Amino acid sequence: MKNYVIDTNVLIQAPNALWAFQENRIVIPLVVVEELDHLKKAEGEKGANARKVIRCLEQLRHQGDLLKGVRIGQEGILQIEKNFVYVELSEELPDDRADNRILQVCVGMREKEKDPVILVTKDLLLRLKAQLLGIQAEDFEAEQVEEQKLQYTGRDEVFVPEEYFKDFKKKGIPVAVVYKADEQGEKVYPELTENQFLILRSDQSEKKSQLGRVEGEMIRKLVYRKAEPYGIRPRNAGQYFFQEALMQPAEKAPLVIVKGMAGTSKTFYSLAVGLEKVLNHPSGEYRRILICRPNAQFDDDIGFLPGDEQEKISPLMRPIMDNLEQLIDSNEEERYKDENELKGKIEEIFERGLIQAEALNFIRGRSLIQTYLIIDEVQNTTPNQIKGIITRAGKNTKIILLGDPNQIDRPFLDERTNGLSYAAEHMKGSSLCWQITMSPEECERSELAMDAIQRLEKRTEKKEYR
Repeated sequence: MKNYVIDTNVLIQAPNALWAFQENRIVIPLVVVEELDHLKKAEGEKGANARKVIRCLEQLRHQGDLLKGVRIGQEGILQIEKNFVYVELSEELPDDRADNRILQVCVGMREKEKDPVILVTKDLLLRLKAQLLGIQAEDFEAEQVEEQKLQYTGRDEVFVPEEYFKDFKKKGIPVAVVYKADEQGEKVYPELTENQFLILRSDQSEKKSQLGRVEGEMIRKLVYRKAEPYGIRPRNAGQYFFQEALMQPAEKAPLVIVKGMAGTSKTFYSLAVGLEKVLNHPSGEYRRILICRPNAQFDDDIGFLPGDEQEKISPLMRPIMDNLEQLIDSNEEERYKDENELKGKIEEIFERGLIQAEALNFIRGRSLIQTYLIIDEVQNTTPNQIKGIITRAGKNTKIILLGDPNQIDRPFLDERTNGLSYAAEHMKGSSLCWQITMSPEECERSELAMDAIQRLEKRTEKKEYR
């Protein structure tokens, strides 16, 4: 049996972590309980998760003495540890800091227990300090997904035998006949996923190509290829795929996940389709567009900001407003000649309730009916938050998750633990989820943005310094 000492940040990000250690002993230092007590009244996800963990501890307390350890799950044991306060660390690690008190427990248990003692924390620096003390330390990996280069992109490029190409638009193409070529030029038949988008190329002519989507055992043509939502026309394969997913009705594609770096028109295109369905040619599919955008700096403490809800979240919505300005007035030469008129047009849409903006933590507990819901910057959400968002979907609601896993601003999240990557990997293969990763070459913001992406966002190659 191993002894896992759990840091507060693990429980705050994943309150169900208590059940993730199976037949081992889970040790919660008393200082962690104190930190949970301080966080229980916090706004947003922190407070909610702290309260959830506290309720779990209360239920376990009724089973026995938590200081001695109580059974959790089938074979595990959970114990609150209050001892080892007199364990001496180095002078550089004063015992009046919570992290160092956790380290005291680890050191004390290591000397007392014959089984391995492992610290589990999301804090990289605490893991570093643990290593300096000879303590084994790990990240909490239960909610981690594959590293980014191995994550599902929702798209691929395959070859099609020429004889199937001519009837593609009428009959589709069987999944079983498409193939790729390996390094030796041999045919390889890929394992395709439901709703995966494909660039189809004839194996007899480089000039022949089509765009399709996997549906069951067939590859079907894009239904909305010729659509121009709110006057916007796709400029690349990624945008054709993105448009197809957005234009599909909520009953067929209730969840759309789009990953991609800045400038690939994720937010812009999502708003264009929403405005087309709600404002330009009202289809009756949706009552409104609801936009949420988490902010890593003050999302949890938004209640303390001055003003009403809209005034509090207005800084978060500035990027949304920038996109709306371009969509509401598509004439680039005339758009900014009368700023007040442009502002008035946008304010009218909000006043009519066609577009609403809310802070992400205000969605908790709601059931959203017949809503076109855009969540931007989803890479700054936790897996627990994203579960809460997706489960808020009521009848005829479409949820669009947008973000860039390379642009994470929230502490303790990375490309493998953020809510966007978590949702994309776990919803892969669902017939109700359509997703696409935009490529860097599909940046449409400006020539400068495209050049910057190619030059500045490349991974720095290793260089030898002499």
